[in-house]
Amino acid sequence: MLKTRLMSLDDQAHEHAHDHHQLVMSLSGRAEFEVNGRGGEVCRMRACLVPGDAGHQFAGVGENRMLILDLNEQGTSAEDLELLGRLFEAPRYPALDADFQNLLSYAGAELARYGSDPMLARSLGGILLRALYLRLFGEPGKRPAGSLDLGRLDGYILENLSRRISVAELAQVTCLSPSHFHAQFKDSVGLTPHQYLLKTRLDRAARMLRESEHPLVRIAEECGFSSQSALTTAMRRYLGLTPKRLRDAH
Repeated sequence: MLKTRLMSLDDQAHEHAHDHHQLVMSLSGRAEFEVNGRGGEVCRMRACLVPGDAGHQFAGVGENRMLILDLNEQGTSAEDLELLGRLFEAPRYPALDADFQNLLSYAGAELARYGSDPMLARSLGGILLRALYLRLFGEPGKRPAGSLDLGRLDGYILENLSRRISVAELAQVTCLSPSHFHAQFKDSVGLTPHQYLLKTRLDRAARMLRESEHPLVRIAEECGFSSQSALTTAMRRYLGLTPKRLRDAH
């Protein structure tokens, strides 16, 4: 069974479990999830994979629109069973690259227009599921030959987050040319270095808004945004809400 649906999540905390797997993606806005004790958020840049039978809590944050896939193993081929087993072996919050976000937007628009057509809904859901699987695990025999030391890169980024960080600078950390680094980074992470830097800055800003009383101008500065308005614009575009609304929600 593969069921694809659109819905908005209210801001009340809900808790339940069900016997089917679930993939939750955001068309707009965001929601907070906790699956088997592992917390995370769903936004334009991140999805949530909920394994079947996993207890989970969730709540929308402000206005949001989610695309949700419900999946179980009934009548599923052996190949698809392997896909589901790998995707849902544990709760996870995979990052979504720009190409996947475009695919997601297209699927959302088609479902909003022709959602009553079950064949279309199943087909779109299957495409999204397969596209996410390939980003996480790659095609057999086509995985990148090399690998980046992402832990070292993350450490460098966090130490220098308050200032501008160039792709050439990150490439130097890994002893690669900028073009080689850019290609290898996207193959390994599924995001360009620029997208990954923006996601890291937004993650840090969101955490500071939730956990501190620092003024917005200081948060923007510490997270590497050129101004308070630049932070507000980025949060509204990628998370679907302003810093004030995020802070008020907590």
